[in-house]
Amino acid sequence: MPRQDRDLLINRELGWLEFNHRVMEEAALEDNPLLERLKFLAIVSSNLDEFFMVRVAVVQQQVSAGVTEKGEGIAPPELLEKLRERCHEMIDEQYRLYREELEPRLRAEGIRLRGPDELSDQQRAAVNRHFAGEVFPVLSPLAIDPGHPVPRIRNLGLNLLVTLQQPWMAAGPPLMAVVEVPGVLKRLVPLPGETGGRDYILLEDVIRPRVGMLFPGFRVQSCAAFRVTRNSDLNFDEEEADDLLAAIEKELRERERGNPVRMEVQAGCDPFGLEFLRRELGLSPADIYTLDGPLNLTDFFPLTGLDGFAHLRDRPFVPPVVPALRESSKDIFETIRRGDILLHHPYDSFSSVVEFVDCAADDPDVLAIKQTLYRTSGDSPIIRALSRAAENGKQVSVLVELKARFDEGNNITWARLLEESGAHVVYGLIGLKTHCKVICVVRRERDGIRRYCHLGTGNYNPATARLYTDIGMFTCRPDLGEDVTHLFNILTGYSEYGEWQKLSVAPRHLKAKLIELIDREAARSTPQRPGRIVAKVNAVIEPKVIEALYRASQAGVSIDLISRGICGLVPGVPGVSETIRVRSIVGRFLEHSRIYYFHNGGDEEVYLASADLMDRNLNRRIETMFPVEDEALKQRLIGEIVRLNLADNVKAWELHSDTTWTRVQRRDGEPPVNCQEQLIQLALSQAPLGEAKLGAGARFLMQRMAHEGGRKRGAG
Repeated sequence: MPRQDRDLLINRELGWLEFNHRVMEEAALEDNPLLERLKFLAIVSSNLDEFFMVRVAVVQQQVSAGVTEKGEGIAPPELLEKLRERCHEMIDEQYRLYREELEPRLRAEGIRLRGPDELSDQQRAAVNRHFAGEVFPVLSPLAIDPGHPVPRIRNLGLNLLVTLQQPWMAAGPPLMAVVEVPGVLKRLVPLPGETGGRDYILLEDVIRPRVGMLFPGFRVQSCAAFRVTRNSDLNFDEEEADDLLAAIEKELRERERGNPVRMEVQAGCDPFGLEFLRRELGLSPADIYTLDGPLNLTDFFPLTGLDGFAHLRDRPFVPPVVPALRESSKDIFETIRRGDILLHHPYDSFSSVVEFVDCAADDPDVLAIKQTLYRTSGDSPIIRALSRAAENGKQVSVLVELKARFDEGNNITWARLLEESGAHVVYGLIGLKTHCKVICVVRRERDGIRRYCHLGTGNYNPATARLYTDIGMFTCRPDLGEDVTHLFNILTGYSEYGEWQKLSVAPRHLKAKLIELIDREAARSTPQRPGRIVAKVNAVIEPKVIEALYRASQAGVSIDLISRGICGLVPGVPGVSETIRVRSIVGRFLEHSRIYYFHNGGDEEVYLASADLMDRNLNRRIETMFPVEDEALKQRLIGEIVRLNLADNVKAWELHSDTTWTRVQRRDGEPPVNCQEQLIQLALSQAPLGEAKLGAGARFLMQRMAHEGGRKRGAG
């Protein structure tokens, strides 16, 4: 993108912070159940941890290296200042929300976090027993003096900074020590409490009043919690690594030694000790975040799942099995032969994907299973099925992506388990992450060898499949099967990319294909029949794709971008992006699916992909995009999923030309449409999209769709 057009790109890091602020707005929304609000507040903390460990760390490195060149319109020193300022604002708002709204309401509902001075005699006795029997033996006080340098502070570990005075010395600076709050113990310590309620005390609040027991003969002046965040981005040369698995294991150990990028401290921390620690860690005063409340709200996730408080959570939803599989015979392969099957998670059960691999593992006619694994769950049924398939003598090839950020350790464990069972495990291509989601089952049948495939937008993780919206497709189309075989030959062996029949694969072809489709829409667009593009993704920041979207807008193409997270494109700029609208949906489920729609002069095309419109996805990863050609499935994507996303006026936000985000406002008389809730209704109805099955919001949408007429039209 030319330098003069850099103002038409929103900075990625600043854009991400605004996404996290939209998550926090869900915690502030009184319409959400109380424990769901607490969950969103915990997600904000978890998101910020990763943001500091990776994105802020990179900007700090650029500043330290003296980089001054502007990227996306802003130089690293200015960007770092803006990030710090926005993070301080956001964290202050987060803790105000916790102190003034959520914590008092939780207490009123019987979920009480007790301070050391609030305990009853019974509770204090229980805490004393817990400290003496479970906590004290684990603690290790670490003195700080010329003979004891500042200890290595563990990344994201919770610690206590203790200042001490020798009783026989009336003057002089205090002595200092660090006590690590043991991560091996539960931070939320249950207390005996009132009937019908739940009382807890934080582990650090168990230790603080008793910390003097670790320093007999000394007087404790102050004791406050703190937490250090370190640069945790892996940094190694794959080409120089003889053993990729060993190299990543080494880097995981180094992650604990990364440079500090942030320190969170409890309000009331001793100023002398805090300043000493800041200097020793090499942090700027702006990198210190003083929190008036418990550090690391991520640890409050267990409270959101407490038994007995159903009225404080979203109503439970058990995804049904998609009708095509539920109503068919027990032979999943026979069902797939009848036609492609679309699964929209979490509205359709992920158990069908697990069953697909399970059946393949035990079916005597299955010869081989090939699969990519980027992230999966802790006790993965898919890993168990693949292991069983290898033990049953089938050819099992699994690409385990060891470089999946913050899941590297888990993936090393799975890789070793699969290897022990006899599966062939590979770790991908040098310099590229393998992010595509593909399964290929090779089966011998009466009429020859047939390939059954599952291609998807999300990970093979049963746990996140209940929380993330993703789309997968079962198919046995020969052209897709041949492409998938070719893809695995590239991933596991040596093979040129060559030509693809249906797949588009990054980094060689996918970006070019997307730009070609965008440019084709622009070329076919006329004032009488304007083109139409809809993209539902997690992020839009790839400059060349943004340029193409700007060109299409200037050609009159109507464009809707549903970008859950970051969007670097500026919509509504006169003469540049007047026909582009950008929205983001933040709700009960994390929007994760990637859908690309092109009107194509009435011959509509819909693609599903593992890739977002990001530089890393399109230029540095193995990603796939594939067409949905079954007409019924295509219309489900357009007429149900895409339309409901565009009609949402409850959980949707819109991006304006001044780069600010605001909630979508309902027009007078327009009923509320919460697309995720409507999709739950549709899933539970197990019937085609029909007016009688829906709530008021969806009925309004159906009336509007009917008003458009019976002829085929563009999505939205």
